Amino acid sequence: MNLKAQAVTNVTATWLGLLVHALVGFLLSPFILHRLGDQAFSLWVLIFAFVGYFGLLDFGIRSSIVKYTAKFLALGDTDQLSIYLSTSFAFYSAVALAVLLMTAYGIFYLHLLFKIPAALLRSAQILFLLAGANVAVTFPLSVFAGALEGLQKFSWLQTSQIGMTLLRAVLTILALTHGGGLLAIGTITIAINILGYAVFTCMAVYALPVRLSPRLVEGKAFRKMAAYGLFAFAILAADKLRFQSYATVIGALVTSTAITSFSIAARLVEYAGYAVRSMSQIFTPMSSQFHASGDLLRLQRTFVAGNRASAFIVFPLCIILIVLGKPIIEAWVGARYVDSYSVLIVLIIPRTLYFAQSTSIRILLGMGRHRLLASVLLLEGVANLLLSLLLVRPLGIVGVAWGTAIPLACTSLLFLPRHLCTVLGMPLGTFLSRAYRLPLVFCMFQAAALWLMNSRFPVHTYFGMLLQIVISGSVYSVALLWAFLRVGPSRLKTWDSFIQLLEPR
Repeated sequence: MNLKAQAVTNVTATWLGLLVHALVGFLLSPFILHRLGDQAFSLWVLIFAFVGYFGLLDFGIRSSIVKYTAKFLALGDTDQLSIYLSTSFAFYSAVALAVLLMTAYGIFYLHLLFKIPAALLRSAQILFLLAGANVAVTFPLSVFAGALEGLQKFSWLQTSQIGMTLLRAVLTILALTHGGGLLAIGTITIAINILGYAVFTCMAVYALPVRLSPRLVEGKAFRKMAAYGLFAFAILAADKLRFQSYATVIGALVTSTAITSFSIAARLVEYAGYAVRSMSQIFTPMSSQFHASGDLLRLQRTFVAGNRASAFIVFPLCIILIVLGKPIIEAWVGARYVDSYSVLIVLIIPRTLYFAQSTSIRILLGMGRHRLLASVLLLEGVANLLLSLLLVRPLGIVGVAWGTAIPLACTSLLFLPRHLCTVLGMPLGTFLSRAYRLPLVFCMFQAAALWLMNSRFPVHTYFGMLLQIVISGSVYSVALLWAFLRVGPSRLKTWDSFIQLLEPR
């Protein structure tokens, strides 16, 4: 399969997976919320967010697996690939044991860390135990998922994830409609997650021309992976602070129940970024290949084209959430949660600016040039936590939102575009103009149409919202069609000509 066909296949698969995951999440979340109630739902968010910090024990090795799988396969060096994967599996097995020990120890301190209602404490402890065991089991199996990414088998990954998502949805609905509660859906979620990683393992064993063995574990390989992964680990730690610390802060300083209101807004914002995050995954191994071959021109063009595609996707979603955020929340989870709109407004613009540069992050990871990025993101994460702690008492959950938004806006506006342009040798003005000029112009027309319709004909149902989105989006779609026809589908024969769709001269 040539590069263009592979890219199209991967993007199509990731977007299909995104569509299924987003639809299931969007439709299932209010069902779970109303069946469990605010307290149990908030506890669900809190426990999984807290257990998510165990992911920091990855120390960036997962990103090393993706990079070195792509690199060694490109070089045809399967012996070295076997050494690196065997070493990764051994490391993750040790991490799994550590996670189990910390989970067993942490059960007894949950009530000291968070304001959990006494009636739910026992359920919280059991859920924490299950979630910790889930992390421990999936750590070693993540070697194979990372290898599949390095192989650029995103279609395989997404197809299996679609099946797991649908299965989880069906089992969750059955459990809740037959009297199941927090522990039932927790067990289902964890079991399906482990099953998914087992499927990834079978796929990787079939596709990889390597073997894993304890005799191949090598300290030198681990040191190289750790050196690369150190800064990927810093990025992972920063992401935990930037986008997942809200549950911990609110649960510790407000109440666990207040997490629900913040989570509603945060999930809507996150849904808006699913498309670009899924699409940008393909650029890590691709950038690694371009960098290994010294193809700076393709790196530059992928940089512009990928970010431009991200902007084309996420800018109109941002407009929709700003204009229709209140009726979306009302129709989605009920009028009692409309106050979440204030959190959504604070988060949406800086998150959109960051989502629009998703390809930039992936290119730096693929090139192994993410050291400065890791430092900046970690600094942003610390600033996020400190500001959230400072603002949560006077402003409540909106203060936590501002604690996230201010540092994120600084990173997105002042650091990312300038740094990538320096690394890739591209003038900043040229990049900003070619990547974002047309998406911004197109969105201005969409925003005007949507605002005018909603101000004259306020909507409160999914049908009314969909109608307004379709009408305003038609203007945007016509503009996108014009951009596509500037290149012409008959001329898209290579990767270079394909990205002209997103990178006009």
